[in-house]
Amino acid sequence: MVKLEGIAASAGVAIAPAFKLEHPDYTVTKRDIQDIPAEIAKLDEALAKSQQELESIKERTRQELGDKKAEIFESHLLILNDPELINPVRDKITEDSINAEYALNETAAQFISMFENMKSAYLQERAADMRDVTKRILTHLLGLTYVNPAEIDKEVIVIAEDLTPSDTAQLNRKYVLGFTTNIGGRTSHSAIMARSLEIPAVVGTKEVVAKVNNGDLIIVDGLDGKVIINPTEELLEQYKHKQKVYQEQRAEWNKLRDEHTVSKDGVHVELAANIGTPNDVQGILDNGGEGVGLYRTEFLYMGRDKLPSEEIQFNAYKTVLERMEGKPVVVRTLDIGGDKELPYLDLPKEMNPFLGFRAIRLCLDRTDIFRTQLRALLRASVYGNLRIMFPMIATLDEFRNAKGLLQEEQAKLASEGIEVSDSIQLGIMVEIPSTAIIADQFAKEVDFFSIGTNDLIQYTMAADRMNERVSYLYQPYNPAILRLVKMVIDAAHKEGRWAGMCGEMAGDTTAIPLLLGLGLDEFSMSATSILPARSLISKLSKADMQELAAKALDMQTNDQVIALVNSLDV
Repeated sequence: MVKLEGIAASAGVAIAPAFKLEHPDYTVTKRDIQDIPAEIAKLDEALAKSQQELESIKERTRQELGDKKAEIFESHLLILNDPELINPVRDKITEDSINAEYALNETAAQFISMFENMKSAYLQERAADMRDVTKRILTHLLGLTYVNPAEIDKEVIVIAEDLTPSDTAQLNRKYVLGFTTNIGGRTSHSAIMARSLEIPAVVGTKEVVAKVNNGDLIIVDGLDGKVIINPTEELLEQYKHKQKVYQEQRAEWNKLRDEHTVSKDGVHVELAANIGTPNDVQGILDNGGEGVGLYRTEFLYMGRDKLPSEEIQFNAYKTVLERMEGKPVVVRTLDIGGDKELPYLDLPKEMNPFLGFRAIRLCLDRTDIFRTQLRALLRASVYGNLRIMFPMIATLDEFRNAKGLLQEEQAKLASEGIEVSDSIQLGIMVEIPSTAIIADQFAKEVDFFSIGTNDLIQYTMAADRMNERVSYLYQPYNPAILRLVKMVIDAAHKEGRWAGMCGEMAGDTTAIPLLLGLGLDEFSMSATSILPARSLISKLSKADMQELAAKALDMQTNDQVIALVNSLDV
């Protein structure tokens, strides 16, 4: 038995065999081929193996999830057998005397580009299918071993160095009961996605990949940040009981799903959720969310070979707005940079990317990218209650310039006869201390603030939140942070604006009493945190929390504030 300590990233207890997820290298190089028939035979063998795999996956999916879910693999089979794809690959091998993997990659890239630029959403989706089928064939051509996370067909705990956003987006919650990684923190993207998927996760264990073999029995304790490999029978029974108790607690919270979020003394606040893809909306609805407080649009740009078209973006935004049925949806414009890279943009490497060319800075420089997103958002605005938010704003000029581009695109759409909502709220993320300090000036020009505490804390404390050696300085309850939050909320209220929070602090049970007392209007968090937060707020008096927050603001340390909140009798 081995016990590891990590960071509790997503609540719950999961028990299942280990599945180590390791990414192959799909890099393809061009090679001259002498034996053309042998290369064609290699291609045919890869196609046959891919065919066999897809038919097996399709049948299993049909039996377990129904015909509708199996349709995606039927479309993959159609692509695999499409002479429009395969014949040009054969021709390239024969005519150019080149290797099969290079011929396939070149041909598929042309189709993917063509599909992505189609007006039809259905045809755009074929680009993703083409990409998946190509990778499947390449796996065999290159002699790689890889199981796509979406194809896991038995209950497992996923073990990885880290999980990319696209990895986590593909995890099937029916079979992936939890995951644990070597690296990452509570605010890393894999942790955030785990909470969206509602699966237990422990990150930052440092050595779980080295300590685990495929098939080992794993316990992931996402409540206390522990991972246990091959537990004793006694410990296994203890954790099964802990799992049962937590599930019973979830069932109690679920009774609040259709309730409003109201404090003990009758004050209503809004509980919204953070999402990364349109698929995450179901989690909000299942957990009684009152809106989308942060739609991270960068996930639309990831996991692809080129920028998403206006149509791809429009369809994604439209889907979210329609599914939320008039509830507010705050969409953050592209926030790339820091730990989120787009290889196809080929941006220069920076010494400190978190303080570099990212988010609104990139968008104001690459206005071609920004204008496309703004057009898509404006076109989608008529399908729901859209609020647009600019990230990483440091100066008033940045906000004014971004707003100016939005107004220009709005005027262009009007001249084209395309309808745009006349009630779009326009706000900013407050994640840079300079913005918080002059929030009173910003409040005269914006419709709302959303405080991004993940970055605000690291910038205020001058401590990289991904660096484990300075993680002790990631202090959400430090009086310095609380004072900045208060400045932003007070500035908003003075001008009749609302103030929300979309950082992980918003769903933190230690922070919630303080934020209620500071007057926060909207709390946006992972969907799974909504019902526990609603339960907690219903037991708190806002008047009492105002007194608590006033005391916290006068304290000296993070630990003193934690002790103060822990003294509450709730």
